[in-house]
Amino acid sequence: MDIPSLQAFLAIVTSGSFSLAAEALALTQPAVSKRVGALEGKLGVKLFHRIGRQISLTEAGEALLPRARHLLAEFEDTQRVISNLSGQIEGKLLVGTSHHIGLHRLPSVLRRFTEHYPDVTLELQFMDSEAACQRVARGELELGVVTLPPDPSPPLICQPIWDDPLHLVVAADHALVHHKTIDISQLADIPAIMPGLQTYTRHILDQGLRQAGVTPTVAMSTNYLETIKMMVSVGLGWSVLPKTMLDHNLHALNVKEFNLSRSLGVVRHGARVCSNAALALIGTIGS
Repeated sequence: MDIPSLQAFLAIVTSGSFSLAAEALALTQPAVSKRVGALEGKLGVKLFHRIGRQISLTEAGEALLPRARHLLAEFEDTQRVISNLSGQIEGKLLVGTSHHIGLHRLPSVLRRFTEHYPDVTLELQFMDSEAACQRVARGELELGVVTLPPDPSPPLICQPIWDDPLHLVVAADHALVHHKTIDISQLADIPAIMPGLQTYTRHILDQGLRQAGVTPTVAMSTNYLETIKMMVSVGLGWSVLPKTMLDHNLHALNVKEFNLSRSLGVVRHGARVCSNAALALIGTIGS
């Protein structure tokens, strides 16, 4: 099994199509098909079911997947070890981040980084923090700059960078605006616009509400904080948002004995070697 064929195999699994895999690898689709065909020929099995435009892994493909990830991770680690010996800060760096962090936290960091390390090709991929952590754990991304998981587990190593206070908010013309302070129980019967069920922010909010003995009236939920902000600002309910997103259309409630915060920072794979470029980016973020 050669490395390019394994890379093509994993790119198809990740993207869900031969054409998108070709785009990710900067190859033609026939070239990707040829690599997969060569891999199937060596193994003597089919790795993908192809029904129309839909593809899925065969039983053999499922068996190969974790081994392919492990082999490529070992190969990439070896490349980094050798490359790091030169002391040069260069090459391609794959980083996953959320749209919120990309908009509110990273612009000045990226400006400094690209000025100081022009030989690094930085590829930012935007996705939910939870997805970025999963992809770091699978070795598909070297770093994630994300909302950190409240309860991280191996193989992830988390480095907190920014404390991100969360505020309970309502529309600027909501009746609760006139209350100097409120009790969290007052929100129980008001529709709540909740963060997506699987998000770390939702986990933090649910934990806080549970400890306060409050069961929210969930009207709807979404992974996108900008959508939550819009829904709250037009009066559809209350929600929780980071301080960086508050504006004149929202009112932050002063809630007695109810404080929430999340941690933003860098996540990496604990068993993998960090490239010089990744270490430089971590240093830039933390400075």
